[in-house]
Amino acid sequence: MIGIFHVFMWYFLLVLYKGQIKGAFGIYEPITYKTGCTLWGIFFIIAGVFIIGVTKYPTRSGIICTLIINIFCIITTITAVTLTIIELSHFNSLSYRNYGQAKLGREVSRILLFFYPLEFSVALTYSICSCSNLFRRQSDLTSGAEEAENTF
Repeated sequence: MIGIFHVFMWYFLLVLYKGQIKGAFGIYEPITYKTGCTLWGIFFIIAGVFIIGVTKYPTRSGIICTLIINIFCIITTITAVTLTIIELSHFNSLSYRNYGQAKLGREVSRILLFFYPLEFSVALTYSICSCSNLFRRQSDLTSGAEEAENTF
């Protein structure tokens, strides 16, 4: 759900920044827009799909793949927060024609900045649960093998 929100925000920013008029001071292109930072929400959508798949059909390889994707989502979130803070801390002067669009784009970045901790906490929580599930499965497998050996 959060990933879909980020993709929609990316589309909104795309429409917003493509409509700028080249003025005397140039156009506003923040670093988060240039890197496609809000488009990274696709990774959270993919992670959600993997989580649903592993919940329905839990396998060791599926849990490991989902864990890797969630760790990647954690790294992506930290990178996105860093880029957004850098964007919000610098604001060069703009043409008065593009000032409104730049101001609105910065507000969108502030809104997204509040959603990054939520994404981080979801990915971190699932990663911790996946690790504990993997360790529990490993101990169940070793205890099951020991029981099988003791019966003979």
